[in-house]
Amino acid sequence: MLDTTRAVPTPEGIELVLRLAGPVPRALAWLIDTMLRLAVLLVAGWLLAMLGRFGWGVLLILAFLLEWLAPAAFEVWADGSTPGKKSLGLMVLHDDGTPVGWAAALVRNLLRAIDFLPVGYGFGLVAASINRDFKRLGDIAAGTVVVYRDPAQRPVPIPAAAPVPPLRPLSLEEHRAVLDFAERAATLTPQRAQEIAELASPITGVSPQRATQRLLEVASFLSGRK
Repeated sequence: MLDTTRAVPTPEGIELVLRLAGPVPRALAWLIDTMLRLAVLLVAGWLLAMLGRFGWGVLLILAFLLEWLAPAAFEVWADGSTPGKKSLGLMVLHDDGTPVGWAAALVRNLLRAIDFLPVGYGFGLVAASINRDFKRLGDIAAGTVVVYRDPAQRPVPIPAAAPVPPLRPLSLEEHRAVLDFAERAATLTPQRAQEIAELASPITGVSPQRATQRLLEVASFLSGRK
């Protein structure tokens, strides 16, 4: 099956789901960034023109910084997004879902010179088209991906309960199932909640009448409450 998501397990037992961005939104973000850079250079050129050759030298330095270093700085300091990416809800991350650092940001941006070849990001487009994660050559070398930024969601509180550890270590799926149950418990009838909680008797070890409360206590423990 074709899919544009990637699941990344973390050491904490949580599975991150990254929604990968394809060539079209990335090209639009690049176009926005390019227009902004040109606008800055036009204004700077008009202001520096009065300084003669010195102003021309400053303009060339500014053009270099805007083209090669500014995108990396935005990706590191602005939560993984240049202005163009931010406007389209995109961001750059390491392959493991962690925020991009200076080394990776510099590599992926400096290698745009190769991705651009032979013209119009030809190599980059071909690489992104045949790569499952839509990576251009710079992303492959830097170990980065471009993903959609998930909208901020209000956390669903887990009902207050005294934390009690499960009877045995839980798998990732069991860990998530217990927390999902706790988050949705308030929307269930008592009968339905008890019916579901009884299925978790191997990790609660209590009578059916206590199943719901004990599962909430286990969820409280898994959420880190003390």
